[in-house]
Amino acid sequence: MIREWQVNAAIMALLLAVPLWALVADEPFTITLTTRAVILALAAVGLNIALGLGGLVSLGHAAFFGIGGYAMGILAHHAQTYTPVMEWPFLIEGTKSMPLIWVTAIVTSALAALLIGLLSLRTTGVYFIMITLAFGQMFFYFAISWPAYGGEDGLSIYLRNDFPRLNTLRPMPFFVICYVILALALLVSWRIAKSSFGLALAAARQNEVRVRTVGIDPYRLRLFAFVISGAITGLAGALFADLNRFVSPTMFSWQMSGEFIVFIILGGVGRLFGPVVGACLFVILEHWLGGVSDYWLIFLGAILLLVVLFARGGLIGGLAGREVAHD
Repeated sequence: MIREWQVNAAIMALLLAVPLWALVADEPFTITLTTRAVILALAAVGLNIALGLGGLVSLGHAAFFGIGGYAMGILAHHAQTYTPVMEWPFLIEGTKSMPLIWVTAIVTSALAALLIGLLSLRTTGVYFIMITLAFGQMFFYFAISWPAYGGEDGLSIYLRNDFPRLNTLRPMPFFVICYVILALALLVSWRIAKSSFGLALAAARQNEVRVRTVGIDPYRLRLFAFVISGAITGLAGALFADLNRFVSPTMFSWQMSGEFIVFIILGGVGRLFGPVVGACLFVILEHWLGGVSDYWLIFLGAILLLVVLFARGGLIGGLAGREVAHD
């Protein structure tokens, strides 16, 4: 039987091999398509920390994705128009530096996750799902009614932001940036799962009463996991907006949150590379079947149904045949 780490290594190798082949074959669109899959996988990796380890089914995670996207859009917009983001009480200027934008996206998304988590984590089950959905919709309608940054029409960025010593307008360098960030996020997710914090979080998901008995507060565990999860998803939002050079309220939509959950279920809930497999499959189906029929989501739904019924460990579990996640 193939071990899960072997499957994971093959996935990372394939993710790198496809754009390298496209570079040789002069197929820049394939590189861009792979970059899109990598960024969506990063967003789902963030959610998988909350969902896979903590059992938190968040239907509002697109809020952090959108916050990261708008952090990029606002800073880049003010940089290209040579206007400050804020003049009072202190001057904040726009920037086209990717590292600065990433830090902003991570911090703002983490703060939003902290505030949302403080309230929503006091509930459980379907109530938690609905309150996270409500927060996501609040951000969605706020973005629609924000005319300073495009409102319902969104906000376009003329040029991709800068990274030291790399031409980010070329597809391959930007893919490499996103690929490395995904690898780092997977490493963080793996370390969390193997740490005492991750083990306690998984224990709280399985039996909250026993965790409380040994003196551990499940609320704090879940809040910390929720903040980390939101920060990673926010970073993915900034990269996604940079890829498209466009940000819009649809990044906050509940459909986007649903897609992240679908990625995780397809690949395997709690599996380290589950979100990566799910995101890649989604992008492949969207590209290949989307050009054939407007109803391509029917095929995705059929695949999802088969996975739920016959592959409890997702596609990763089907390949590795193991029940232990984050191997």
